[in-house]
Order: sequence, then C-alpha cells, then structure tokens
Amino acid sequence: MDRGTAQAAWGTGTGEWLRRYHETARAPVRLVCFPFAGGSASYYFGLSRLLSPGVEVLAVQYPGRQDRHREPCLESVAGLAHGVVAQLPSDGKPFALFGHSLGAIVAFEVARRLQGPAGPGRPVHLFASGGIARPYRPEGSAEVLGDGDILAHLRALGGTDERFFASEELQDLILPALRADYRAVAAYEPPGPERLGCPITALIGDADERTSPEEAAAWQERAGGAFDLHVLPGGHFYLDDCQEQVAGIVADALGADRPAAAPARTGN
Repeated sequence: MDRGTAQAAWGTGTGEWLRRYHETARAPVRLVCFPFAGGSASYYFGLSRLLSPGVEVLAVQYPGRQDRHREPCLESVAGLAHGVVAQLPSDGKPFALFGHSLGAIVAFEVARRLQGPAGPGRPVHLFASGGIARPYRPEGSAEVLGDGDILAHLRALGGTDERFFASEELQDLILPALRADYRAVAAYEPPGPERLGCPITALIGDADERTSPEEAAAWQERAGGAFDLHVLPGGHFYLDDCQEQVAGIVADALGADRPAAAPARTGN
C-alpha cells in the first residue's frame, strides 16, 4: 500500500471498532474482516477496493493500533470478539466474516456469539484464512514469551518487511499489539465439538509452514453447511499477493458480482 493509500485508509471509519474504506451503501451483503496478530484494519483496504461496490467491507480495528493506538490492547480472544459483536450493524443486511490467522479465531468466536436470536443475526459465511481450527500455540506460556521469541516467530512466518526487524522505533510502535495478540492466542481455549450455523471456507498458502492443508481442513468440523478449502500460492501471508483470487472466492461464495481485475499500478 503506498503512502497516499495508507493515509486514506487510516482516516476513514464507521465507529470505534469498524472501518469502511469504500462507499457501498447499495451492496446486498457485507464482509467483516479481522486482522492477524499485530495487524490493523488498513490491511484490508485492497480487498475492500476489489470487492466494492458488490460487497460492503467493514475492517475491524483492534484497540492499541493506528487511530486507536492510545487505547490499551486487549489480551484475550473473548475480549476482542465481545468488542466487535457489540458494534456490528443490526440493519438486517446479510453479512459474512473473514479472518486471517489470529483473525480467523476471533471471527469464529464472533460467529459463536451470534448463534442466538438476539443481535444482528447469524453470519451467512465464515472465511478462515491462514488459521487452524485448533489454534497454534507458540512455545512457552503467554507470560514467558519474550519479544525476541515473538520477533523470531514473525520473521519465520514471512511477509514482514525486513526494515521492521532493523528498526527499534518501529518495534516500539508495534510490539505492544503483538505481545497482546500473542498472549490472546496462547491463552485461548477452543470450545468442544460445536458447529456454526453457516458454511465455512478455509484458505491457506501452499508454502505456509504453520498451517497444512490437513489442519485447515479441520474447519469442516465447525461448518454448519457446505465446506470448501482453497490452497493458493504463497506462505502464511499469501493474501499479500493473492488479493484478486481471494476477492473472487469471496464474491462467488456470497453470490456477489465477481470483481474486475485491479488496474495496473504505475509510478512509485
């Protein structure tokens, strides 16, 4: 994302927890997107641009990052899920959930909380990207996992600019959110056998050393309808280079108009 696009993404919003980057008031369905550990809402700016105007994308902004950087980070999946559920629109528009890595777990917990009759209703689809149905636990407990361990794990996943690892200033900005998110994953206890009331699509990269196709396929045990698995080229952050493919998969699953290819980028 170039600087101008990043600034535009940062400056828009629909409330404390949700960000809307493109006007899609007439879209028949919306997609709520949940970031990975240490991630922020603006990561989904590109996907929002590809899916509009057929799908309204709302990206979740966790506390402690970007325009919420002054707020304390939350250190539990339950706390993150509760915050999102409390602010989901209840206008009756069908909606789906998309989460990457940590975001897949949070999206799943949001879907669980929407199983009852109250609130905005049940999601029509869950997209679990780069995450396993039985969450990954970094070695060590949430309390003993040091910054060095977190940075080493982040580097092993790939997809992070090497300038981040060389800049103490950048690390000071982002490590508080990373610590909180890693603690949330380490402390998370998945529920016993329980199916959602919606179909599930799992997506992973074919070179993702964290999540195998077999592990991703375990999401089928949670599906309350059809299940599909897509293996795309790339590592854990395959989405960086596969946004058009992912947008097409989402649009097809939601019955929306298939997005056109993004225009070629020019200049710097």
